[in-house]
Amino acid sequence: MKITWLGHSCFKLGSHGYEIILDPYEDDSVPGYTPLREQADQVLCSHEHGDHCGVASVTLRRGTPSPFSVETIASWHDDKEGRLRGNNTIHILDDGQCRVAHLGDLGCDLTQAQKDKLRGLTALMIPVGGFFTINAVQAKKLVDELEPVVVIPMHYRGAGFGYGDIGTLDEFTSLCGDVVTYSGSELEVTPQMDRQTAVLRPQNI
Repeated sequence: MKITWLGHSCFKLGSHGYEIILDPYEDDSVPGYTPLREQADQVLCSHEHGDHCGVASVTLRRGTPSPFSVETIASWHDDKEGRLRGNNTIHILDDGQCRVAHLGDLGCDLTQAQKDKLRGLTALMIPVGGFFTINAVQAKKLVDELEPVVVIPMHYRGAGFGYGDIGTLDEFTSLCGDVVTYSGSELEVTPQMDRQTAVLRPQNI
């Protein structure tokens, strides 16, 4: 499965000629990111905030059969059961070889039952910036519990991009001993990969 980080919390997942875009952002919704203009076969959004639900930025194709099964887990965007920022949907996608999860804007602790559904992952896309989501320490604790093969941090502030209120990548990676930094935005994942925290370069900056 190919995973491409387009920026912020937006990823493109590709398998067997079928592509899914997760959490596309609207134009000018996140500082530093160029407008998103993509084509895909399917779009999935974790919630309806503009920086995660810019579906108009994606042109949908038709005709290619999907190899993915999609499972969802209902969660919260905050630690007050949604009273501050509403709901959040976790997406789990399985193409028969790789099983990956995108946590959206997770802002709460997960129940044991929810964690059990997230075990056995090839890749986990997890927010690490805090303020609007779980922070770096909370993200690392969850990663240690779930033990995915590949961890891809998202929703953080970098040089010239991201919200000023959220934390930086190094707040998370400083807690990890298996960091692999890639020069580009794409990563081919397989269940046989070495366990790693994969740092990608956002495509749309």
